[in-house]
Amino acid sequence: MARLPALLALALTLALGTVTASAAEGPSPAPGAPPGLRDVVVVGNSADGTVSFLDSRTFENLGALDVAADLDEILAGMDPIRRAAYEVVRQQAGGDKFVDDAHLSPDGRTLYASRGNLGDAAAYDIATGRQLWRTHLDGLKADHAALSPDGRTFVVSAITAAKAQTLDTATGRITGSFATGTYPHENVHSPDGGRIYNMSIGVTSLPKALNGLKGSKQVTVADAATLKVLRTHTFDRGVRPAVITPDERTIYAQLSYLNGFIEYDLVAGRTVRTVEMPFSAAGAALKPDDYPQNSAHHGMAMNGAGDKLCMAGTIDDYTAVVARPGLTTDGFVHYPPGALPYWTVTAPGGDHCFVTLSHRDEVSVVDYRTAKEVARVAVGDYPQRERAGRVAEDALPGLTRR
Repeated sequence: MARLPALLALALTLALGTVTASAAEGPSPAPGAPPGLRDVVVVGNSADGTVSFLDSRTFENLGALDVAADLDEILAGMDPIRRAAYEVVRQQAGGDKFVDDAHLSPDGRTLYASRGNLGDAAAYDIATGRQLWRTHLDGLKADHAALSPDGRTFVVSAITAAKAQTLDTATGRITGSFATGTYPHENVHSPDGGRIYNMSIGVTSLPKALNGLKGSKQVTVADAATLKVLRTHTFDRGVRPAVITPDERTIYAQLSYLNGFIEYDLVAGRTVRTVEMPFSAAGAALKPDDYPQNSAHHGMAMNGAGDKLCMAGTIDDYTAVVARPGLTTDGFVHYPPGALPYWTVTAPGGDHCFVTLSHRDEVSVVDYRTAKEVARVAVGDYPQRERAGRVAEDALPGLTRR
């Protein structure tokens, strides 16, 4: 199955879509977890299908939860057409990608995951590891997800179906959807939870020279209650990780092929500034079509004070801390060649940026104030997406220690 003829693979890819990587989010929750809850960053280890829990203050790896234990059962239940399509998506993803995104419930007892190549979403009881529900999404690939502030709705990009779907977190039932651009990627809620911002990246399997055929690359803004699309912002390149300011007037976004980021005025509907970041020698030597899933830089977060941005220089093997509003660089943290920094998130407390190093199976912790690395933590195989949250202390024994 894995060796489909090239023409069949290409046809399925164009018809059904490919996978993507990373994105980012705004300021993290206020410091100080309530009694019984611990501030953590959860890290999706995409290739081995586990989620690591990192203490956001001590940086200790508290353990991991297996969210792909039912893999053999799922594969055995696929019909030949579905299995062939699964193998194509797997090939385009560069191998097994079982965890695309993961979020913690407000009470810290449930983990919700979008499961990449499996094309579904699932919920898990952290204390026991038991799967509570599993829901297959439209299409073949489950991409980035977001949890509503009240914890009742899980929003997942059904990337090959060009829509974002909403699920009831209590039951896993699909409650609605809204149309997006081509290959929807990141989902971000507005600070008040009233709107969902969805970013689409276009067909990543096509070369840069065929950018016009990649489809609609846009930010779609939908009402979180009615799922009615309120407005769209169109771009000439795919919209990758992005951070939206609390007043919803500005978005900072990384774009496909751009070794840097843009500042975009959401009110005026125009790009205000384009910031080009320095190439490393290895990054400069790459052709754009060799960038991972069209991404030069992929990973963006904002600190709790709202005056610093944390950028993952994916092809350049560094993290950059950038000050706003001037957008000047405070400093860089450089990694060994090929580390593949692929996502950033601000930890609870707002002072540290956690950066996944996908090819090293590590997370780099960067201090926003000094732009220095303060810790390096070993996690699972191919870490990608990270999210800040809180876990119930009495659920921690359910995790598997390294």
